[in-house]
Amino acid sequence: MKSITAGIVAHVDAGKTTLSEAMLYQAGAVRQLGRVDNGDAFLDPDALEKQRGITIFSHQARLTYQDLALTLLDTPGHVDFASQTEQVLSVLDYAVLVISATDGVQGYTRTLWRLLARYHVPTLIFVNKMDAPGADQAALLTQLQTELSPGCIAFDGAQVSAAASEDIAMLDESVLADFLDSGQLSATVIRRMIDQRQVFPCYFGAALKMTGVTELLAGLQQWTTPSETTRDFGARVFKISHDQGERLTWLRVTGGDLQPKQVLLEEQKVNQLRVYNGVKYTVQSQILAGDVCAIPGLTGTYPGQGLGNVPDSAAPVMQPVLDPQGQDLHACLAALRELEDEDPQLHVSWSSHLQELRVQLMGTVQLEILQQLLQDRFNLTVHFGAGRILYKETLTKAVEGVGHFEPLRHYAEVHLLMEPAPRGSGLTFAADCSLEVLGRNWQHQVLTNLRAKEQLGVLTGSPLTDVKITLVTGRASIVHSVGGDFREATWRAVRQGLMMRQDDGCQLLEPWYRFRLEVGQEQVGRAMTDVQRMHGSLDAAVDPTTSRGNLTTLTGVAPVSEMQDYAQAVQAYTHGQGQLECLIDGYRPCHNAAEIIAQQQYAPVADLENTPDSVFCAHGAGYPVAWDQVPTMAHVPYVYSDTDLPQ
Repeated sequence: MKSITAGIVAHVDAGKTTLSEAMLYQAGAVRQLGRVDNGDAFLDPDALEKQRGITIFSHQARLTYQDLALTLLDTPGHVDFASQTEQVLSVLDYAVLVISATDGVQGYTRTLWRLLARYHVPTLIFVNKMDAPGADQAALLTQLQTELSPGCIAFDGAQVSAAASEDIAMLDESVLADFLDSGQLSATVIRRMIDQRQVFPCYFGAALKMTGVTELLAGLQQWTTPSETTRDFGARVFKISHDQGERLTWLRVTGGDLQPKQVLLEEQKVNQLRVYNGVKYTVQSQILAGDVCAIPGLTGTYPGQGLGNVPDSAAPVMQPVLDPQGQDLHACLAALRELEDEDPQLHVSWSSHLQELRVQLMGTVQLEILQQLLQDRFNLTVHFGAGRILYKETLTKAVEGVGHFEPLRHYAEVHLLMEPAPRGSGLTFAADCSLEVLGRNWQHQVLTNLRAKEQLGVLTGSPLTDVKITLVTGRASIVHSVGGDFREATWRAVRQGLMMRQDDGCQLLEPWYRFRLEVGQEQVGRAMTDVQRMHGSLDAAVDPTTSRGNLTTLTGVAPVSEMQDYAQAVQAYTHGQGQLECLIDGYRPCHNAAEIIAQQQYAPVADLENTPDSVFCAHGAGYPVAWDQVPTMAHVPYVYSDTDLPQ
């Protein structure tokens, strides 16, 4: 029997959980067909999920169909919980993308498609609600091929029609040549093309009425291939949860096996191996490669973490852009830390200077859920203030920053080359320093401390991003240097370099939406004027307008700060006929940077927790030196001059 882990992903209300229920029922894994609207869905067991009628947390179920052992991971469908969906993608063999026949390809569907491509997840598509009036399979298949991939091909369970075989062969020249010679397309070739994301089997049905579900299960049984495993142990963490006070680490074993008492990390032993099926679990004596389990009691684990021979996942694409604020929430900090443990993208932070607690969110639905979780799980009633846009900062010019920390009987100097990096790359760290200049241990201290906290910019105190930071030189004292000295010198070097570029080279970034706007043909002029007024732009690579009946579609990008309340205006001037879809499209230069910087009134020198100044020693006592005086006081010569900094 082959073992596969598959995830169910979809835009909200596409019927994703209904399909999961139907698959479990069809395979005999559950005796009763649960319904989301009845609150008895097997994979929506949480009280909040039953109350809201949406999936908020990822859940696991297991089923067997013929010779297929399928671990099913149901994921949230609302865009506000996209980061939790993204965590699951890194451990999937396959995904089933559910699309509503009444809605077709939505904006969030396209985001999920890009995420599936990023994580190289082979994907099957189930078009749900085909029983709805006007549902047209041919038109929907054309839309899938146009908007997602030409490789979206209609399959019939484990069978492929002659016409579908020809369409598949047309996707690859070598496959086409063999097909023309033999007139046949082998199952092995089809499986390979599915695994390489050239072919995406499409199934059509209505999960609520159990139509098309058997064909989908037969397709999963016929067209999937178990992932390759390694002999050495490896695993990836994809979820952290808490159950009745127990902290659970969810992971997928990718190589070797996992057994109780096995040491996983930092001398922590596995005390129990749980395999969940809905809310119930069984305790296992061994977890083999390819299987999913939960381990209670581990500390320090986090989603995306690699164990054994598996590296950590790359930074997630789905990042929050709103920053609600709560006042005087000392009592809530521990509770929010626990929720942050489950969803690291919350980025909980406490400012003792402002007496302010902040979390980062994707949208208002997530904020409502967060407040309800605090009430239900921790009995805390929390009110958050108005959210603000989450800005970030970056560099447009390279600089060498210097930090010196030398109070009495301490010593460290660090020189960091900071360079602009590609958009969306975050912060990356490297060392280009001879071990004869700075020992391996001290270099490790520098790199560790660069990662140890969120580095802030000097324009508004927003998080620094898209910068490569390289250790290029430094100095330690054989007698006086300790690890903490290099922490201080490293953090000061980052801030000192940014201050050197504060007026020429630091840039404020803001989140932008990619939008899709449908309006009546007579309202196109108004819409285009609005986009221009909001400092947005229409797509220029292709014709920006496409017509569908009396509606015209405009696509483009615009700042979140300008467009976040535009949906109400669209509803008003189109008399309820228009539609606006907005999805986060990353960060770009802020359209009104000078205004925002003036509003924030951030004083980088006054931010003592992130000071750019250094400490030197003279006559047996340490004394502060302002950031702009550090270059003339530094003990180690600069590696770069202004004229030979990397461009």
